[in-house]
Amino acid sequence: MAEVELPNPKELHEQSEDRFGRRVALVTAVFAVILSISSLGGNNATKEMLLAQQKSSDQWTFYQAKVIREHLYRAQKQRVEVDLLERGAALRPEVREKLEALAKKWDEEEKRYNAEKKDIEKDAKKLEGVRDLSATRDPYFDLAEVFLQIAIVMSSVSILSRSRPVFYFSLLLAVVGTTLTFNGYFLFFQLPWLHEGH
Repeated sequence: MAEVELPNPKELHEQSEDRFGRRVALVTAVFAVILSISSLGGNNATKEMLLAQQKSSDQWTFYQAKVIREHLYRAQKQRVEVDLLERGAALRPEVREKLEALAKKWDEEEKRYNAEKKDIEKDAKKLEGVRDLSATRDPYFDLAEVFLQIAIVMSSVSILSRSRPVFYFSLLLAVVGTTLTFNGYFLFFQLPWLHEGH
């Protein structure tokens, strides 16, 4: 009868530990990919927030310019109307006609600026909505990055220490980080303490 060589239990243990290390390393690479996605989302949310704030400020400046022009035309129209009331009978017909035409033109300009400023206000408020949405999303990406970075570190520690409990802890952290990343993109839920300053 042929001799059967039994594997050395110590070698079996080392091989299983090597498999554990390879698997943890692979999972850690997945954590790193999710961290990159979270980082990208956070960067984009910050850029969108800043750009929308800048555009909104520009729109409000434009709005103020329209308001000033509207008030100038209103004041000029009212001055001509007062002149017509005060000196109406004493004015020559052609002068009265020109002043009335001027008052009408300024009234139309006032109405035009009034209508234009309303459109600008709508655009500014839309941009403020984009800014606010991006500001709401951004903290979730930031928090996700923290959890994912800690998960990567703990995962590396689990390889070095060959500790399954440390690896499971890193998995838990990564799940939280992944959930926060998805929430940053889709806003499934809101954590009130993240938005207290807003």
